[in-house]
Amino acid sequence: MTMATCIPLSVALRDAVQKLTSANVGSPRLNAETLLMFTLDCDRAYLYAHSERELTTDELRRYEEVLAERGRGMPAQYITGHQEFWGMDLLVSPAVLIPRPETEHVVEVVLELSSGDRGALRIVDVGTGSACIALALAKELPDSEVHATEISAAALEMAKVNAVRHQLEERIKFHEMDLVAGLPSEQFDFVVSNPPYIPESEGEGLEAQVRKFEPHAALFAGEDGMAVYERLIPQAATVLKDDGWLVLEIGFGAADKVRRLLHGWQDVRVVNDLQQIPRVIAARTQ
Repeated sequence: MTMATCIPLSVALRDAVQKLTSANVGSPRLNAETLLMFTLDCDRAYLYAHSERELTTDELRRYEEVLAERGRGMPAQYITGHQEFWGMDLLVSPAVLIPRPETEHVVEVVLELSSGDRGALRIVDVGTGSACIALALAKELPDSEVHATEISAAALEMAKVNAVRHQLEERIKFHEMDLVAGLPSEQFDFVVSNPPYIPESEGEGLEAQVRKFEPHAALFAGEDGMAVYERLIPQAATVLKDDGWLVLEIGFGAADKVRRLLHGWQDVRVVNDLQQIPRVIAARTQ
C-alpha cells in the first residue's frame, strides 16, 4: 500500500489484510474492516457498496497510521475508542480495561438473582472501569440505585462519560475509592465486580496486546491472582444487607480458590460461560 497513489477501498482493504496477517494480528479481515470503517466514519455495508470508491490521500494516510498502530499490538478498541457491551456502545481508552463479552455473565447472574424483586435494589459495582456492568444493571433495573467505585481517577472519568452518553448519569453514583471502603454498612442488596484476577506469574503468557496496552492494575492481583478477592470478600460482607448477594467474575482455574474464601457464606454457586469455563461465582450473606 502506498500513499502516492489513490486506490479503491477494495484494494486498500486487501492490502490491509495482508499487512495485519504479516504482523500476526488475529482476525486480520475483521480488524482491517473495523479500522477502515473508523477511518472513513462509515458502516460495513458502505465498504462493500462502494468498493471501487478511491481513498483520498489523507484517508489513505490515516488508514496507514491506524494499521501501523494495530500492527504493533495496540488493541483496535483503543484505536477506535469504542467497544460494545450489553448492546451499548461504550467509550474506552488505555485508562480502562476493554469490556469482554464474558463479563456479561455477571450482569445475567445479577438479573437472575433479582428476578423475584425488581424493586428499589441498591447495587454497587466495585472497580467499575468503563462502567460497563454498572450501566447494564442501571439499564435493566430502572428502579434500582446503582453505585460504582473506582480507585483510578482516569478510569472514573471515562465511566462518568459513558454514563452521560447513555443518559444514565442520574442513576449511578460514582465514588473514587478503594473497593468499598467508605460505603455505609449493611446498605446494599448486591455487590458486583469484575476484579483484577490474573496472577503476576502468568503475565508473560498473556497476549502482547493485553499485557502491553491494558491497565496493569485492572488485570493483575498478586502472585496467585487472589489479592483483590481476599480484600473484597470481607469488605463486601460488611456493606451487604442480610441475604445480600456478592457476584464476582473469576479467572480460569480460580473457582475453588474463591470458593474457599467464601467460607461461611450461603448458597455459593458457580456459573459457566459459553465455553463451559467457570466464569462467575455468587454467594449470599447469612
